Amino acid sequence: SLMLLVLLAPVLAAIALAVRLDSPGPVFFRQARLGWGGKRFHIWKFRSMYVHDDHGVVVQAGKGDPRVTRVGAFLRRTSLDELPQIFNVMCGEMSLVGPRPHAVQHDLEYAQQIAHYFARHNIKPGITGLAQVRGHRGETRDIGMMVLRVESDIEYINSWSLWLDLAILVRTPGAMTGRNAY
Repeated sequence: SLMLLVLLAPVLAAIALAVRLDSPGPVFFRQARLGWGGKRFHIWKFRSMYVHDDHGVVVQAGKGDPRVTRVGAFLRRTSLDELPQIFNVMCGEMSLVGPRPHAVQHDLEYAQQIAHYFARHNIKPGITGLAQVRGHRGETRDIGMMVLRVESDIEYINSWSLWLDLAILVRTPGAMTGRNAY
């Protein structure tokens, strides 16, 4: 992850500048997530929304969400807002590949509706994963969409191999702008 950070430093700097110039507020967004073994950590992202008070309620962004900035819309569509998670990988909180971590509030909500939901925490969360390269990313408008994501996550955990990780990493760039990207 350190080598990746060095290689991506110019891209990270350009994105940080674009975020800073696009709207007032911090360059980065941090949010509590649950990782391996249910341990809480704070995920790093480039800020893609206007600074606002969510009153403690995490609402997923959807297509055309007015909270999303112009630069933020591009970052979300291309998943470039996720690049700062390299810092989470360097800290040992995440892996390059694994189940994508959700907001803690969403974890608690979906765990009540989906059997084996918390099995996702039996491995480090990842910047990308099997669910993402299959197109199960972005807003989950109904429980069925989250079930597909969780099924892919559990399949990944049960069939993990270095080759599977490499295949997911190779497929990730093509999936970044695919279905459900906004």
